[in-house]
Amino acid sequence: MMELLTKEKVRQIIAKRAAKEFEDGDVVTLGIGLPTEVTKYVPSDKRVMFQSENGVLGVGQNQSGENIDKKVINAGGAYVEAVQGACFYDSQMAFILMRGGHIDATVLGALQVDELGNLANWSVPGKFTPGMGGAMDLVVGAKKVIVVMEHTSKGQVKIVKKCNLPLTASSEVNLIITEKCVFRVDFDENKISRGLVLEEINPMFSIDDIKRTTEADFRVSENLIEMEI
Repeated sequence: MMELLTKEKVRQIIAKRAAKEFEDGDVVTLGIGLPTEVTKYVPSDKRVMFQSENGVLGVGQNQSGENIDKKVINAGGAYVEAVQGACFYDSQMAFILMRGGHIDATVLGALQVDELGNLANWSVPGKFTPGMGGAMDLVVGAKKVIVVMEHTSKGQVKIVKKCNLPLTASSEVNLIITEKCVFRVDFDENKISRGLVLEEINPMFSIDDIKRTTEADFRVSENLIEMEI
C-alpha cells in the first residue's frame, strides 16, 4: 500500500484532516504552500473566513481560467478568489487582527516541531531567508496553532525532542498533522508541555513506524483512532 501515497495523496490526507479542526464562524489564517490546500476541504455546512496577512479577510480558492484578477493575491503571491463578504485592509490592520487574539486558528508548515510545542519554520542557518513574514506574530496571537507537514523530509526527522533551528515561537503549537498521524501537544494549566500524545494514526502505518520516524517521545492516547485517508 505504501506506493499509493503519492505526493498529491500525502497533501490531501494532511489538508483534509486539518480542515476538520475548524468551527462554524472561525477566522483562520493559513501559511503558504501546503496550508493553502486546506480551503478545499472545509465542510459545506461550516462558514470559515480565511485571512491573509497581506490584507484580505475572505480568501477563497485559487483563481483559474482566463479572466484572472491580478489585484487579489494571498500572502504567497497566488491569485485567489474573494468570497462573498470579503474585505480588504492594509498591513497594519492585518497585524492588529493577528496580534490582538482575533484569529481562531492558524495552519502553518514547519521545518521542525518538538515535544515542548516549539516551532521552527522560518530559517535554516547558512541558507538564504527572505524574511520571517508574520509567523512569529501569528502563532503567538492565534487561539489555536496547527502545524501541517510531511512526517519526514528527505529522510530527516522533523518531529524532534528539541528544535535546533531558529525558533519561530516557544510552546505555541497545539496540534501536529502529518500523513502518518496526528499529535496533540499536552499542555498543563500553566502552558507547560507534558509531551506529545498520539491521537490518530494512518492505518497504513503502525505505531512502530511512527516511533522509527519520530525523535520526540510521545504517549499513545487510550482513545487512539484511525485517520481518514
